[in-house]
Amino acid sequence: MSLAGEIDMLTAPRLAATVNDLLAEPPPRITLDLAGVTFCDSQGLGTLVVLSRKATTAQSVLILTNVAGFLMRVLDITGLRSALMISNAPPNG
Repeated sequence: MSLAGEIDMLTAPRLAATVNDLLAEPPPRITLDLAGVTFCDSQGLGTLVVLSRKATTAQSVLILTNVAGFLMRVLDITGLRSALMISNAPPNG
């Protein structure tokens, strides 16, 4: 799933609802492509962490890809980087 724009108090509930719908019948993994994300506030960060934990509980994994430098810095500063699975490696093939 590709995200674009801002993850904030206005958009985080929609993201949460979409991922929660996917977790009703959990796939082995849910990948969120953050290449188009330009901003993420504290509610957005919290939503990503909560969704990651919900995925784990549902025996799935939430993977964040193409995480921009600004967001990586925020995750490092807040200590949340270790709470999320981040894969910024280029795709195979």
